[in-house]
Amino acid sequence: MTSICAVPDRQAFLGPADSSKTERYQSWGRYPKAGHRKVSKIYWRDQLSEALRRADSASLLPYGMGRSYGDSCLNSGRDLLDCSALNRILDYDWETGRICVEAGITLGDLLEVIVPRGWFLPVTPGTKFVTVGGAIANDVHGKNHHRAGTFGCHVKQITLYRSDTDPVVCSPSVNTDLFQATIGGLGLTGVIGSAEIQLKRISGNAIDVETLSFRTLDQFLELSAISDQSHEYTVAWVDCLAGNQTRGIFFRGNHTEKNLPYRPPRIRVPFRFPEFILNRPALKLFNRAYYRFNARKPGSELVHFDPFFYPLDSILNWNLLYGRRGLVQYQCVLPAAGAGAVKTIIEAVSNSGEACFLAVLKAFGEIQSPGLLSFPRSGLTLAMDLPMRGNRTLALLASLDQLVLANSGAVYPAKDSRMSQAIFNAGFPNWASLAPYIDPKFSSSFWRRVTAE
Repeated sequence: MTSICAVPDRQAFLGPADSSKTERYQSWGRYPKAGHRKVSKIYWRDQLSEALRRADSASLLPYGMGRSYGDSCLNSGRDLLDCSALNRILDYDWETGRICVEAGITLGDLLEVIVPRGWFLPVTPGTKFVTVGGAIANDVHGKNHHRAGTFGCHVKQITLYRSDTDPVVCSPSVNTDLFQATIGGLGLTGVIGSAEIQLKRISGNAIDVETLSFRTLDQFLELSAISDQSHEYTVAWVDCLAGNQTRGIFFRGNHTEKNLPYRPPRIRVPFRFPEFILNRPALKLFNRAYYRFNARKPGSELVHFDPFFYPLDSILNWNLLYGRRGLVQYQCVLPAAGAGAVKTIIEAVSNSGEACFLAVLKAFGEIQSPGLLSFPRSGLTLAMDLPMRGNRTLALLASLDQLVLANSGAVYPAKDSRMSQAIFNAGFPNWASLAPYIDPKFSSSFWRRVTAE
């Protein structure tokens, strides 16, 4: 591969971030709150070995952009390594689409380089403000899971920095066990210094998008089955405030050879909104209007990839809309045989009195994730954003856990902030297999909570 900006490692100052600013190291949901003992900013990869050598046992966790909703990116009472400055492109080959990057580079920064050269991310979540390291550690999925599987399916090699050895190169064929533990390993197996990824060839930056409405879960399932055969990207918005009706909008799209200009709007939420703003009556009206507007859209349209994949990224700090106590996202996966439970969950939220602002429904495909603790598996996945309103919200989510448990499903660790050890064990029965690969100096708020560490 050819170097685009290969930057040699060199010693640089390694010190704690300003202690007065450590409060900014929270999760995207801003629940639960975390107070970290120290945050060290890493600028060069060779600083990692020194930082790991100095650390106490079970005291560290790498931190990127903090876009995990729950506490998998938090290490309350202990230390973080802020790796967001490790954001360089190291090598590339535009003929084959192989690219090697430091793990702190965001998907958005990567897209700015690769799209003009005819390449795209093989898999992308619903925000581009995540790091490559975070995408690997959570083995993220996207609208094309039925075609491409998870992000980890396209990682060809990882260089992992650990406290108990020199940097380790791992891949599907070298140090395979450590490679599989790191993909979906929640950042616990070490710090990903760099990763080599196989990109996807494209001819233009536009997506041909078709918008369809459905009014029952069976209609969604039929649309999904048909669309997965003809379209690379499929996903649905669901109205979780429509009572016992499972209505929503189904989006399906394919890449095209067209190129469209796009200047993303930059709306910034300047402060935490009062909690009464996102109230249930207002959101019911919004959902009704959103459904009617999209249900009347004729045929298909060409759109730039950015608003199709990242509709909320144009609203900076949108999580502040949820107020002082933040938000929780509940994402579960259920096998196809448990499809009826999806309807039950949607109805339970609708009838609970809680205000669900955003809900997304997607059918996962059959491609097996490479990670030891990867979340995606064949079936249906439902993700819902809810304002955090204390015990009543927690009680609702605990009741949803029981529905997921009864139908052999699982809750997504990257989105979770409160599931019990029992629910985690049921959804990830092989979790103990990760333990031998956890770096002895690494831990997280999430891992201590769900394993009673």
